[in-house]
Amino acid sequence: MTDRWSAYTWYPPWRRQVCWAHLLRDIEAMIERGGRSREMGEALQGQARQMFQWWHGVREGTLAHRTFASYMWPVRQEVERLLEAGQTCGVPKTEGTCRELLKLRQALWTFVRHEGVEPTNNAAERAIRPGVLWRKGSFGTQSAEGSRFVEAMMTVVATLKQQHRNVLAYVTAACEAALCGQPAPSLLPTPADIEQGMRPAA
Repeated sequence: MTDRWSAYTWYPPWRRQVCWAHLLRDIEAMIERGGRSREMGEALQGQARQMFQWWHGVREGTLAHRTFASYMWPVRQEVERLLEAGQTCGVPKTEGTCRELLKLRQALWTFVRHEGVEPTNNAAERAIRPGVLWRKGSFGTQSAEGSRFVEAMMTVVATLKQQHRNVLAYVTAACEAALCGQPAPSLLPTPADIEQGMRPAA
């Protein structure tokens, strides 16, 4: 899952998913430019709304991913048709966006082709948000060791929260293991954990 930052261009489009949350902001910008750009943006926005309506069904378990993939075929065709037309809409910024997206057309639909892939990076951004807020409010660290400690603790907290596991219980067990010279407990859930409902959050 990536945005369209140029640093990711070395990675094959078919092996990444471009974040649709970012694309929706691009579509809003198209609409705000008016004229043919507005028409193009509104048409793309309509396709995106239909896509997310079906995707919410997948997330909620009311629509099978295979069915979703079949529903998405005409949406994919229409989105790409609109992007092709947008390359000559007469609004330079919109034309450039359309050209850029067409170069990444495979990366627009990875979540349709592969079950388990999300269409946005919202979950990842939510996971790192506490770290971003901590950095802003704490003035960072004063040493490399401090940075490694924060890095490790933020990873532990985010990972355990996604599994609905108790952070304090894990850290206590990890400290006890260190005092006894034993390996730290795993951050990965055991089969028993999964059966009890402590599985990664969707």
